[in-house]
Amino acid sequence: MDPEFADLIPLFVAEARGRVERLLALAASIESDPQASAEARRELHTLKGAGRMLRLGPLAELCHATEGALQAGRPGAGPLLLRAADAIAALIEAVGRDETATADPELLRLLATTTVPSGPLEVTGATPQPSAAAPPKPALADEVRLDSKAVDAMADRATQLRILSLGSEQSAVRLNELARLAEDALHESQPAQALAVLASSLRRLAAEIEAAQKRLHRTAEQQLESLLALQVQPMRGPLLSLARHARELARSLGREVEVELRGEDTRLDRRIAQELEEALVHLVRNAVDHGIESAQAREKLGKARVGRIRLEAIATGNRVRLSVSDDGAGIDPARVVTAALAAGLVDAERAASLSREDALRLLFIAGFSTRTEVSEVSGRGVGLDVVASAAGRVGGTATIDSRLGRGTTVTIEVPAARRGEDVLLVRVGNLRFALPSSAVRRVHRLTEDAVVERDGRFLARLEERLVPFVPLAKAFGEPAAPVALLLRGEHAGQPLAVAVDAVEGAEEVLVRPLARAAAGAAFLDGVALLASGQPLGVLSPKALAQPESGRPTAVPALRAAPRKLRVLLVDDSLVTREMERRLLEDMGFDVSAVGDAAEALAQLSEQGFDCMVTDIEMPGMDGFELVRHLRGIPALARLPVVVVSTHDRPEDRLAGLEAGADAYLTKQGLDATELAGLVRRLGGR
Repeated sequence: MDPEFADLIPLFVAEARGRVERLLALAASIESDPQASAEARRELHTLKGAGRMLRLGPLAELCHATEGALQAGRPGAGPLLLRAADAIAALIEAVGRDETATADPELLRLLATTTVPSGPLEVTGATPQPSAAAPPKPALADEVRLDSKAVDAMADRATQLRILSLGSEQSAVRLNELARLAEDALHESQPAQALAVLASSLRRLAAEIEAAQKRLHRTAEQQLESLLALQVQPMRGPLLSLARHARELARSLGREVEVELRGEDTRLDRRIAQELEEALVHLVRNAVDHGIESAQAREKLGKARVGRIRLEAIATGNRVRLSVSDDGAGIDPARVVTAALAAGLVDAERAASLSREDALRLLFIAGFSTRTEVSEVSGRGVGLDVVASAAGRVGGTATIDSRLGRGTTVTIEVPAARRGEDVLLVRVGNLRFALPSSAVRRVHRLTEDAVVERDGRFLARLEERLVPFVPLAKAFGEPAAPVALLLRGEHAGQPLAVAVDAVEGAEEVLVRPLARAAAGAAFLDGVALLASGQPLGVLSPKALAQPESGRPTAVPALRAAPRKLRVLLVDDSLVTREMERRLLEDMGFDVSAVGDAAEALAQLSEQGFDCMVTDIEMPGMDGFELVRHLRGIPALARLPVVVVSTHDRPEDRLAGLEAGADAYLTKQGLDATELAGLVRRLGGR
C-alpha cells in the first residue's frame, strides 16, 4: 500500500465493517429478494473498489469472487454469502492490525464452483507475514484510555473556566459604566471629587480582575497539565521496536549486534515520540550499517565480534534525552572537514579554526555525507539533517559525539510534553515576526559601520571577527534601521545570526505549519497566534542557520494565482472518494466530493464546475444514469465527465461513452497524472 494513504486505513476499516454488517443482514433474504441480491453485489463491488485503490489484493479478490458467485444466482447463495462475509471481516481486521493477509484458497475455490457443498467450511482468514528488515511499526497507540475520575475532573475545570470567562464579561460591563461616569464627571461643577471616586472604583475593579486572572491562569494550567498527563507514555514500546529493527537489520547485513535498552519507563509525550520516529529509525540504521563493523573487522581491531548498540531515554527535569550509541568505527573529524571543504560548506579560514565538536556538527547540514559509496540502507551524515529538523520541530536539539575507533553517540533532547513554544517577538521595518527563543543565545548592537558586504554576503565585525548574518530587512524588502540588533545562537549545531530592528518581548505561542506556497516561506516555519489574537509568522532557525544564510534572497512579490479548475467528484465509497479527492487536490484542483447522484445534482444546481468525475455503481441513480440525465439538461449538457470504475470490460467502456461520458478510466489502473491530464484537457486548461 502507498504510505501516502496509510492514514486512510482506520477510515477504511470503520466503513468496511459497516458494509460487512449489511452483507450479513442481506444473507437471509438474498435468495428470495432480487433487490437484496443487487444491494449485496453493490456492497461487494464498493468494497472491491476500495480494496483495489488501497492495493489490498486478497480482499479485492475475495469480494470479486463473491460478487461473481451472487451474480450467477446459484442455489445456496445465502449460506455462501455468510461464509464469505465472515472471511471478508477477518481480512478487514487483519488490515486494521497492519498484518499481511491472504484470502482462504478453499473459499475462493468454492466461490468458483457451481454448487455449494453441505457442512461448515473452515475459513482461515488472515495470516501475518512480517518482513525481516522492514522499518518498525508504530509502537504508540493512537487511542488513549481515560480514567473516569480524570475525565470528571477535567469536565469540572472546563465548567470553571467557562464561569471565569463569564466573569470577565461582567468586568468589561463595569469598565464601560465607569467610563461613562468619567465622561459625565467632566461636566460636574467639582469634577475632582467625582474623579477621585472613579479612581477608587477603578483600583478596586483592577484588583478583582487581577485576582480573577490568577484563578483563570491557575485553572487553565491545571487543565493543561491533566491533558498533557494523558499524552505522555513510557518509551518502552518505541525502544523495543527500535531494538527489534536493529537486530533484524543487522541479520540482513550479516552483522552481529547486541542492543542494550535504558530508561524504558521514561515518559514522553506520544506526539513528540511520533514526530521523532523517523529520526530515530535513521539513527538506528546508521549505527548498524555504518557504525558497527563486520565481525571479522572487529576481531582484527581487537574488539568483541558482537557490536553493541545502546538505546537510552533519560528524563532531566521537564525534558527527555534520547540517544543512540554504538561502539563501532567512529567518525574522523579531519575527514569531515575535508568533505565540507570539497562541498563548499566552509572556507579554508573557518576550516582551520574548527574544533572537533564544531567539525562533527557539520554532519547536521542537509545532504552532507562523508561516504564515498552509496548504501541502500543508510550513511553516516545522510539523514542527520532530518534528525536535527525533527528535533527542532518539537522544540528540541540534536548533538553528536564520536571517537575514532570507539563509536558514536547521537543525542536528541526534547521537552517531555508538548506545550506552547517560547518565542521572541522581533520587528523589521513595518513587519513583526516570532523567533524561537531556543535559537538565540546572545544579542549584539549592530551599527552600519560594523557591517561588511562581500560577494553578496553580509558579515558583522564583532571583536575582530567577521560573522555571517542574515539581514531580515533586506530579505523582506524593508528599509534598514541605522542601528540594528544582531541575534546570535545556533540550530542543529550550526551557527545562527540574524539582524532585526528591535526585540519587542517574549511570548508562549502554539505554532502551526505554513502553506508551502506562502511568500517568504524560505525563512518561515509556520504561523503563531499571539495572546492578543494577532497572527505572526515564525522564522525558521534551520533556514537562518544554513551556511549560505548570509546571502539573503529577496522575498518574491505576491502574484495572483491562476484560478483552479473546479471538479465535482461522485463516489459512494467514503474511502475511495477521499483517496480520489486527495489525488485531484494534490494535482492542483478545487474538489467538491459527494456520495451519490442526488447530491451531485444538488451541487450542480447551486455551483459551477469545470469537470465531473463519477463512479458507476451507486445507490439509486447509477453513474450511467447520472450522465444521461445531465446530457438532457441544456445548462449541463456540455459539462465534461470522466467515469472512474472498477469495471474494465470493453462493453463497460462502450456503455459509459454511449451514456455521454467524455472519458473512461479503471480504478485498478488509475494513474494520477493521466486523470489530472484528462481533467485539465476536458476542463479547458
